[in-house]
Amino acid sequence: MCGIAGFLDSTQRHEYASVGRVVLSMLNALGCRGPDSAGVALYGLGSDQRCMLRVKLLDGKGLESSSQQLRELLRSVGVDEHHFSITGSYGRIAINGSIDVEKLIGSIEALDKEIEVISAGRMLEIIKQVGSPANLESTYGVSRFCGTHGLGHTRLSTESKVDLSHSQPFWSHQRLDLAIVHNGHITNYHQLRRRYQQRGIRFYTENDSEIVAVYIADQLGKGRNLEESLAAMLRDLDGSYSCLVATASALAFVKDPFSLKPLLFAETGEFVALSNEEIAIRTALPGDYQVREAQAKEVRIWRK
Repeated sequence: MCGIAGFLDSTQRHEYASVGRVVLSMLNALGCRGPDSAGVALYGLGSDQRCMLRVKLLDGKGLESSSQQLRELLRSVGVDEHHFSITGSYGRIAINGSIDVEKLIGSIEALDKEIEVISAGRMLEIIKQVGSPANLESTYGVSRFCGTHGLGHTRLSTESKVDLSHSQPFWSHQRLDLAIVHNGHITNYHQLRRRYQQRGIRFYTENDSEIVAVYIADQLGKGRNLEESLAAMLRDLDGSYSCLVATASALAFVKDPFSLKPLLFAETGEFVALSNEEIAIRTALPGDYQVREAQAKEVRIWRK
């Protein structure tokens, strides 16, 4: 049920690390675990002066009209035409530090209820779509992406509909550069969701995995560090799950108290790789190294 993958380059040669190729290779090996949709969250070199947005536009006949609306909005706030492009169902926007990112995201999503900012960050870009991991390569050339680290997910839908928004990875919608992938079920999802909605937090899907991104962003917003946030997740989120989390500077995992969902990882002097099947790690990263299974309640964090 669903495939998850994570990779971090440990060589410090980040500009040369083929993050996209490695994560995509891992997803291809996991394809049998989830044929419904696939996605990646990739972290590039980034810039303190720039924020990158990925925007899901309207499908089919609505693509042209929604892209035109978005162009007009960006022009009105001073985003140069050369900093906006469209590939597939996505608009990609590079904005400078003088623009209020939160306000711009609100304006973009106010254009239409089906338009959604899929990711925002100094380093993060999320690309996901319905279908197999091969679709990501044919449309977006994911294998050419170089950077520092990344996450991947291939989905088997056991609840909620199959579309781009319900696909993973999920961005938190509250905190730049925070993304998650998740395999399992959060059994107190509806209770937690109602609590957050009462605080005015918007949910974009009916997928229980979305609560993980919301929860971690909320914990970080309260001043907890990433390790404290993941430890709190073990207390507050019921269910059986394996979850990978990435920020601009870290790659991490958390394993539920029941340890029913598999998660394996390898750590060498050159890389950290994680997946719920060993074949994904071995296929993408051949060599002589050990792969071990994460234990119940285990939390690990690697920083770039």
